[in-house]
Amino acid sequence: MKPDFTLDCYGLLCPMPIFKASQKIKEMEIGQILEIISTDDGIKTDIQAWCEKTGHELLKIDERDDEYHTFVRKVNE
Repeated sequence: MKPDFTLDCYGLLCPMPIFKASQKIKEMEIGQILEIISTDDGIKTDIQAWCEKTGHELLKIDERDDEYHTFVRKVNE
């Protein structure tokens, strides 16, 4: 999956990865994909809850070593 934008949230703890994702997705076009790289395992539940609240589509969460790569498609403004 090739994202349109990648956010490096390495080392940031909750709620910063979600806060930064929220800011970035506002700058994106509908249909574009945002990848968020995080080391905080809370991202797994936080990103799901955020997507349910905002209506954006959670496409995938990949766990690689100590990193979480989450992919979100912007669905609405």
